[in-house]
Amino acid sequence: MAMRPLKPSVLKICCLPLFLISAAAAGGQTTDPTQAHLGKVNFPTSCSAEAQPIIEKGVALLHSFQYEEARQTFSEVETHDGKCAMAPWGKAMSLYEQLWGFPDKKKLKEGHKEIELAKGLHPESPREQGFVTAAAAFYQENSKLGHAERTKAYSAALEKLRTKFPNDVEIDSFYALSLVSLAEQGVDSLANQKKAIAILDPLLQQYPDHPGVAHYLIHAADRPELAPQGLTAARRYAAIAPDSPHALHMPSHIFVRLGLWQDSIASNIASAASAARLAEAHKAEAHYEMHAMDFLSYSYLQSGQEAKAREVIGHVDHVVSATEENKHDFTASLEARTALELHRWKDAAALKDPPLRKDLQDVSRWARAIGAARIGDLATAELAVSGLKESVDERQSRARKEGYTVPAEKPSDLGEAEAWLAFAQGKMELALQEMRAAVEHQEKNGGESVNIPAREMLADMLMELKRPSEALAEYKIVLQNAPNRFDALLGAGRAAQASGDASEAQTFYAKLMEVCPPDADRPELAEAKTVLTQK
Repeated sequence: MAMRPLKPSVLKICCLPLFLISAAAAGGQTTDPTQAHLGKVNFPTSCSAEAQPIIEKGVALLHSFQYEEARQTFSEVETHDGKCAMAPWGKAMSLYEQLWGFPDKKKLKEGHKEIELAKGLHPESPREQGFVTAAAAFYQENSKLGHAERTKAYSAALEKLRTKFPNDVEIDSFYALSLVSLAEQGVDSLANQKKAIAILDPLLQQYPDHPGVAHYLIHAADRPELAPQGLTAARRYAAIAPDSPHALHMPSHIFVRLGLWQDSIASNIASAASAARLAEAHKAEAHYEMHAMDFLSYSYLQSGQEAKAREVIGHVDHVVSATEENKHDFTASLEARTALELHRWKDAAALKDPPLRKDLQDVSRWARAIGAARIGDLATAELAVSGLKESVDERQSRARKEGYTVPAEKPSDLGEAEAWLAFAQGKMELALQEMRAAVEHQEKNGGESVNIPAREMLADMLMELKRPSEALAEYKIVLQNAPNRFDALLGAGRAAQASGDASEAQTFYAKLMEVCPPDADRPELAEAKTVLTQK
């Protein structure tokens, strides 16, 4: 039975799993908030000299998405200078988590109130007025505006401000972030990401210690074809802001895209431990630690370390400040992905729906449908696909109500599940058609970095159909988009062998052994070693 989650006040290093102990013991979080290492920010204002360093700390926290601590910091500004318009501006901006979750109605109302307060304080400088005006464009009172429309209005206001203050690193950084935010919402995704990179890349050379420049460049490059352009920023960001758990984590977005598993593991171990400490101090929410754990689990799986990946799942009950719903949802996600990554089809087929609302049961139903189909359990697969359709409907309905744009095409998770069901039913051409549609949908905007690629499932399906040459071609594309994925390397090795190319098979198996540490324990590594001894 799982242990009861400990209260933040009694979480000790002894309670952490082995993967976090060294990071927790090493510290890394400064105890004096005025000495926090968050990067170098120059944000001149007309506020008091006493308030100025606190404002710059708040802006630095915004740049590293430490929203709760930023809100607390801008509240502190108000105690030093009640007439500083940048204090309510900063509080409003801390409610706008641009790449995570869109403000709900309550936060939109609260943000509007803060911006009205900022406007009422009549900021003296045109630059401050411009920041307030841009935020006001986002928080305007218009219930008909969706997320994309608000973001477009905010971005346009910042673009106008750039023309008035050229070569201002703060304006440029926030504007670049707005472009990435638009890309995340499906607005000219690739074009906006490239535009953001074009702004941020030269700024990184000019301002190598600026947290926003490095952070937003990583986000802008977070898709397969752009990822190499984010590597320099990834190498810099953790050193720029070592007291931000998100800064410690963010480099792994690029490391994962490039298959640098050990770099990702080190990044997320440090981030998870840092996030736990901040949560203990009531300065961060649980998702910082969980997000790092998500990438950590994925990186362990790709580097052949099954036991360590399962250890991450075992730590979920100890995540500081996580609600029971958070824990159930996160555990379900990790268990589903782990079962499918390891090709433990019976384990996947046996997954139960977590005690969550229907739209959060989608990942368990997705994995159960695929697992059951892979072992030929049609009854379970059909029920799981039916349940997944309900979850997807609930998920899309909720998204529309919250102002998100929902694509018209079938989501890739449902397409994958239906494809494997069709395969189990003997409808091979329909299965391939559905899976190829899932591939197209998933890859259109770059795809998620820690998901199983639909194209890899397509390759697996072709292998099952005894079409290894076609499968090999698909595995190779997977490895271009997601270098060093364990199952893609393994699948490519098997496909090359089945195609009669022993030399190419050994190349893939050798690479698989190279990306896994000596103590990696995934059983498929024995297969790779056997093939390699046949030279």
